[in-house]
Amino acid sequence: VQLVESGGGLVQPGGSLRLSCAASGFTFSRYAMAWVRQAPGKGPEWVSGISPGGITDYIASVSGRFTISRDNAKNMVYLQMNSLKPEDTAMYSCAKDILESITRGYSDRGQGTQVTVSS
Repeated sequence: VQLVESGGGLVQPGGSLRLSCAASGFTFSRYAMAWVRQAPGKGPEWVSGISPGGITDYIASVSGRFTISRDNAKNMVYLQMNSLKPEDTAMYSCAKDILESITRGYSDRGQGTQVTVSS
């Protein structure tokens, strides 16, 4: 399994970023995918998930601001992040769920891309 993220950076509060994840090494269309973030000094936090058919799930703190999507033909997962807040600052990683349905768990996680929200 290989998961490679891109798109992170420094953004001001209220700004937007779009993260991308290229997946390989497994049958992408048979698994739910997720984004997981880890802030300095804290444990990993599951943020959002999407099933192969497009069913989505979010934690409450990002619902309405973040949108997860996927392209099964390209083995890609995306996270559109709008109205970013300083508390969204973290390393964001793409993750492969353990099942086709969203479990909020994961078996593999990429190295991540850093998102910093600061003025």
